[in-house]
Amino acid sequence: MNKKNNLLFKEFNPVTKKEWIDKANFDLKGASFDKKLVWKNLSKIDIQPFYNTEDQQEYLNNTGKNSKLLINYRSIKVKSAKNGNKLAVKAVEEGINGLLFDLKKKDVSVEKLLKNIDLNKVSISFKLRSNTTDIIKEFISYVKKQNVVTENVKGYVDLDIIPKYVTTGKNESGKFKKVEKIIEIAKDYPNFKAISISGGVYLDSGANQVQEVAYTLNSLVCFIQIFLKKEIDIQTIFNNLHFELAIGSEYFIEIGKFRAFNSLLYMVAKKYDVNDFSYTVTAKTSIWNKSVTDANTNMLRATTEAMSAILGNVDGVLIDPYDKEFKKSSDFSSRIAGNISTILKEESYFGKVLNPVDGSYYIEEVSTKIAQKALEVFKNIEAYGGYYLAFENGLIQQHIAEICLIKIKLISQRRLAVVGVNKYPNLMETIDAKILSNRFSKPNSKKTVLKPKRAAFEIEALRKVTEKLVKKTSQRPIVELTSFGNLNMRKARAAFAYDFMGVSGFDILAEKSYDTIKEAAETSARSDSNIVVICSSDNDYIENALQFVNTFRALNSDKVLLLAGNPVDIADQLTKAGLDDFIHIKSNIISLISNMQNKIQKTLKTLKV
Repeated sequence: MNKKNNLLFKEFNPVTKKEWIDKANFDLKGASFDKKLVWKNLSKIDIQPFYNTEDQQEYLNNTGKNSKLLINYRSIKVKSAKNGNKLAVKAVEEGINGLLFDLKKKDVSVEKLLKNIDLNKVSISFKLRSNTTDIIKEFISYVKKQNVVTENVKGYVDLDIIPKYVTTGKNESGKFKKVEKIIEIAKDYPNFKAISISGGVYLDSGANQVQEVAYTLNSLVCFIQIFLKKEIDIQTIFNNLHFELAIGSEYFIEIGKFRAFNSLLYMVAKKYDVNDFSYTVTAKTSIWNKSVTDANTNMLRATTEAMSAILGNVDGVLIDPYDKEFKKSSDFSSRIAGNISTILKEESYFGKVLNPVDGSYYIEEVSTKIAQKALEVFKNIEAYGGYYLAFENGLIQQHIAEICLIKIKLISQRRLAVVGVNKYPNLMETIDAKILSNRFSKPNSKKTVLKPKRAAFEIEALRKVTEKLVKKTSQRPIVELTSFGNLNMRKARAAFAYDFMGVSGFDILAEKSYDTIKEAAETSARSDSNIVVICSSDNDYIENALQFVNTFRALNSDKVLLLAGNPVDIADQLTKAGLDDFIHIKSNIISLISNMQNKIQKTLKTLKV
């Protein structure tokens, strides 16, 4: 900065944080600063609207390093060695530098599977269900045969221990013996990890970021105790660790989550007198926030998720194709998924700058708070008796369910937006009922398990009812937006109603405005629509809504009649006169639309030809 600029800035006194807050409070005109401007995350972390030098603090240590050699994984389900190799070669040609082979068959030739794959440049990982040690023996034998540089052999082996246990309740303790053998087989290859711990299943079941970090570390301690009993050296255990965490949609929180996880992992290691060790973290796009309605939006979600994971210092990313949740992924969707991290790394320079978020007051604050709260949860589980006892007794499931219910409530009230699902639905889209979720029923077994699911499952279940109804009656319910009175308010409430009702899968007609209440009520009562939504201002409702409802019901007693707004002073009168419900920002979209579906089913049946 030159002398001229220095003189210029000297004319302005520094502004303290208190002065900024005082100014904000003045502009809020009596409204609460805390309620209006402070974001309260579901991990119970308060995010301030701004940070400055006064927020400097003791930063976390060991938050990881931005990986210039980021591994861009593609998961390949292996039906045969020939088919798997074909898909693998194609993936590498498209820029993929990490292959995760999902093997269920026992008789797959590793040599044929890896034909024409440069193991010096491409990381090879395996997700195995059976024949595990034989496959890894064959892999290591092939590596030696190809004269691959020892340090260049990268990847991991995932026996699906944690996800299988928490989703089925089955404790497959025999897998630990297999892991022990894999450690021995691959002992000369420090970058090929034999112990995989997946924590993504918690986030995909509705947990918050703090819980995901804490329970993953609790499961690590459980693993360590098991392997120590098998007399495996503690340094060897830590040097063989690979973690897979899910990536949620809260961009900055997710950055902080990965940084906090790295830091806490070192704290756990220090308790075992391990100060220097080698491990890897792979971030996988979550199931929880994906949608089958307006599915192209999943590409945007995956992009921001990959960005937050890379900035959070992961070693690799596994990005699912945007259409994975409802069909076999196409070549196009797989290619797009692979391109996301390549573009971020090469064209957006995410792999060119070392730790670009270091020193950001906001991210440092978030990382520290997540670490503090996750450590508290971690210690509580250990004090309870450890991971296994806590899960067997349902404590972990209970805590996740509590957060999950809050999320579902916020989504049903549209306070937590899921684009294309409860906000901005694509009304031009047709969708098959078969790919939509059902409502989850209570488990038959006494033991509660986790159920990875999409956050939109309740709303998808509503849409499923609509699509089944359409198929059964050959008619799609029609919603009519009837407006009158104040121009600005009627337009605003019609737009709100259009977006709100669009979630249902009904056919939403464009707003119709009327000059008189009588004309509006009579015309909408006699129209072919199944649902009518009254749209106007609160003052107009006080003066005219009761007349509208009485006139409407005198002509039609079958249609669903709604009002966009919440005029509490006259709500009881309108309900007694025949108004079915009110739609506003506090409405529960699930119960409201479900009630509408139940009422209009009888009407649609009578119209069937």
